[in-house]
Amino acid sequence: MMKENIIFMNKICKSFPLEIGGVQQVLFDVTFNVLSGEFIAIMGPSGSGKSTCMNIIGALDTPTSGVYELYGKNITNMTNDELAKIRNEYIGFVFQNFNLLSKRNVLDNVMLPLMYRGISTEDRIARAREMLRRVGLENFETYLPTQLSGGMKQRVAIARALAGNPKLILADEPTGALDSKMGNEILKFFKQLNKDMGITIIMITHEFEIAKYAHRIVHIYDGRINYDGPVPQKESILMKNVR
Repeated sequence: MMKENIIFMNKICKSFPLEIGGVQQVLFDVTFNVLSGEFIAIMGPSGSGKSTCMNIIGALDTPTSGVYELYGKNITNMTNDELAKIRNEYIGFVFQNFNLLSKRNVLDNVMLPLMYRGISTEDRIARAREMLRRVGLENFETYLPTQLSGGMKQRVAIARALAGNPKLILADEPTGALDSKMGNEILKFFKQLNKDMGITIIMITHEFEIAKYAHRIVHIYDGRINYDGPVPQKESILMKNVR
């Protein structure tokens, strides 16, 4: 069965204005596709442009030039309101620092994305409880985030990302605030989600050991893609085409 091409990025460039005048270009002709059900790591050192690339993929920002299509919709020149609708409809986000509301309990945090969809309270609760069950936290719905370990907080964040039934999960350095043991558990969980539910996952990381959990690496260096392919045996291979 042929997989759907869900992300199409063609010659994406991104520049930011400088306070002293002029602009700084951080992405140069970035071009790649993503098929449904893929697990991809976008990898690169600090300052390489990978986070800017993620912001464009996640409809948090728009490119300066080039074309970006998500599920057949050209979102390149959408308004902020249109981008917000795209994010809510298609994308679940998992952030390095969890981004949980500290004064709201676990169940409320997971229900949050559903509040903007006009879903009844009863259905929101049922959906959130099902997601907490999937991440193994069904007995913690009344806990506050401050009462949870780092790994548990990230599982809550994953449950929140899943609650909206997204087609795509964007994970930005999802293990950055965790120790290696908990980080590996979260990465294994992502891999299982991808395998069992077929959710497309794009993970942003600067570490090869983390990127190896994905099936494909898109490596960005100085704003350009210099490798796009299966996970190589050695990290040095990613740097072969650096200009």
